[in-house]
Amino acid sequence: MSEALAIPTTRDEDWRYADRDYLAAANPAAINHWRTLDVPAGETRVAHAAHSSGAEAKGSTDRLRVHVGKGGRFESFQVIAGAGYTRCELEVTLEEGAHFEFGGVTLGGGDRVQEFVTRVIHAEPNATSNQVVRAVQWGRSTGNFLGRIEVVKDAQKTDAAQNFRAILLEKGASANTKPELEIFADDVKCAHGAAIGALDESAGFYMAARGITPEVARRLQVQAFIGDAFENCSDPDAADRLLEGALEKLEGASI
Repeated sequence: MSEALAIPTTRDEDWRYADRDYLAAANPAAINHWRTLDVPAGETRVAHAAHSSGAEAKGSTDRLRVHVGKGGRFESFQVIAGAGYTRCELEVTLEEGAHFEFGGVTLGGGDRVQEFVTRVIHAEPNATSNQVVRAVQWGRSTGNFLGRIEVVKDAQKTDAAQNFRAILLEKGASANTKPELEIFADDVKCAHGAAIGALDESAGFYMAARGITPEVARRLQVQAFIGDAFENCSDPDAADRLLEGALEKLEGASI
């Protein structure tokens, strides 16, 4: 029992970018708590969320384990815009022909630390997964994505992808990513990509030449960047709400 309720530290690989002060003061029962969700064969479940908290909040963790039955689909689109340290963790196991679709956005200023941590287990053949994470950080904030894909020996015809990109609006902001692929099958498609940088100046010049003010041009760039994460949402209304909520959180950003 004591081991199960141990507090993780930044020496643990899956918590390497976490906030040390938050972990040191965390409640062991709360930080080790996992919610669970079973998706029956052939059915679809969704779990969309916007994680936001007041400026005085110390932080929060949300950990969800999902088992997706044969031919089922689980999709989750999330925005992290909370203060302090916010960690959203997903562990998804896919049976034959199942699909997992994930889109995540971190938005942070001040000294916030925001991260998505995913582990996708392709346990049977013909399952697919796609993950798109976007981070927009300013001030001294940090946006992280730790994504692990595991393909077991008999999970042939797996098709899995994950992509992380970050825009740093100020010099003090940062982003970290740690993609992992563990593959034991030989007939698979697995890919990951990552890029961290500033806003595209050439795109800004292009829009300025067409009469768009620099402020509007930068905001349009960020809007399109964030929108990538919600592109594959099966519910357009939910995608619009998440995007609109994310854009509202940018009001205090140095765009």
